[in-house]
Amino acid sequence: MSDQATDPATETFVAHRNLLFTVAYEMLGSAADAEDVLQETWLRWVKVDLAEVRDQRAYLVRITTRQALNRLRTMSRRKESYVGPWLPEPMLTAPDVADDVELAESVSMAMMLILETLSPTERAVFVLREAFDVGYDEIAAALEKTPAAVRQIAHRARQHVDARRPRQTVSPAQARAALASFQRVLDTGNPQDLLDVLAPDVVLVSDGGGFKQAALRPIVGAEKVTRFLFGALGKNDLPVTVHPTMVNGSPALVVRLDGELDGIIAVRIEDARITGLYYVRNPEKLSRVESETPLVRR
Repeated sequence: MSDQATDPATETFVAHRNLLFTVAYEMLGSAADAEDVLQETWLRWVKVDLAEVRDQRAYLVRITTRQALNRLRTMSRRKESYVGPWLPEPMLTAPDVADDVELAESVSMAMMLILETLSPTERAVFVLREAFDVGYDEIAAALEKTPAAVRQIAHRARQHVDARRPRQTVSPAQARAALASFQRVLDTGNPQDLLDVLAPDVVLVSDGGGFKQAALRPIVGAEKVTRFLFGALGKNDLPVTVHPTMVNGSPALVVRLDGELDGIIAVRIEDARITGLYYVRNPEKLSRVESETPLVRR
C-alpha cells in the first residue's frame, strides 16, 4: 500500500477518478459500464511515460473518452435486444450536486435520455464541451479529429439537445414541491388528484429490463399514465411506500414494496407540472441508489 501511495501514476489517477467516472457515466448512462471504462483507462494509464505528458488531467480524460466511445458502440448493440425501453442507471447523489446547476442538469435523467438520441461522437463532443468545458483542441485530440470538425459536431449536437431539453430551468425547491404533490397523490390513492399534477401530454417510461413488469412502450397522456401508475402500484398485495430521495442531482422518489426496494421514479418538470416520468425497476440498475456516488465536473 505504501508503494502505491507514493506512485505518481496512482496518485494522479485517484485524484481525478471521480471526474473520469462522471465523464464516462454521462457518455454511457451506465455506472457499471463507467466502472469498466475506468478499469480500462487505468490499465492504459500505468503504461504511459508520465515525463512525456504535459497535462495529466487532459490525458486521462482523453483515454477515458476513447474507452467510453468503444463501450458506447458495444452498448448500442446490446440495447437493440433489451426488453422494453432502456433508461439510464439512476444514482444516489449528494445534495451538493444539485447546487451545481450545470452538473445537475447534465446528469439528470431527462438530459441523459436526450443524450441517448445523439450519435456516439456527438454525445462525446457535447458531454466534454458542455458539461466539462473541455477545449476544442483537447476534444479533437481525444477523438482524433480536427478542431474545425469538432466545432461543427458541437454545434450540431447543441442544436439537437436544445430542441429537446426542458423549456425552463426548474429550481431544486420547485422540483421538490412538484414531487411532494406527486407523492401525496400516490399516498392518498386519488386518481383525479394525479391529473392535476401531471401535464396533459406527460410521458411515462418504465424500465424493467425483462426482470420486472414494465410497459414495453412509453405511455403518453395524463389519463393513461394515471391508470398505469395506480394499476402497477395498487395491484400488489404488499404494502407500497414512496419516499423522496436525490437521484442524479435531482429530487426523485424511491418506491418500496413491503420494505424492499422496487424502483426509482425520476421526473421532468415544466411549468410546475410533471411532463416526464422515468420509472426504473430493473434490479440490475438499482445498485447505486442506496449509497451516494460522487459526481464532479473538475
